[in-house]
Amino acid sequence: MKRALLLLSLLAACRGDETISGYADPATVWRLTELDGAPFDARATLTFPARGKVAGQAPCNTFTAAQGVPLPWIEIRDIASTRMACPDLAQEIRFLDALRAMTLAEVVGDVLILGTDEGHAMVFRAEPRAPR
Repeated sequence: MKRALLLLSLLAACRGDETISGYADPATVWRLTELDGAPFDARATLTFPARGKVAGQAPCNTFTAAQGVPLPWIEIRDIASTRMACPDLAQEIRFLDALRAMTLAEVVGDVLILGTDEGHAMVFRAEPRAPR
């Protein structure tokens, strides 16, 4: 019985991170370019810095959040952000509300698409990295 439990726990550990965090380079910064088919002009970014984590820059504030469902799904929850006011506050609310609603994720090259079954979509592009 003990051997079976040990084997099961080792197999679970080998599976790794099946969330987007397990597939995305933690150093990649994803910039929002479109929200529901329209250009998004304010600056908003996402990163997946560690297992189960999302972080980024909304138009006014930085934020962190949790995520933990396997691809091709995504669930961004427990969003916490700083509370600075700025002229783009309406865009920030749109961005964060849209993030909370996303349920699907797909990465193709330097494009990340988050979407919903209802057809809402957020299109992000990987920002070029600075030369080392």
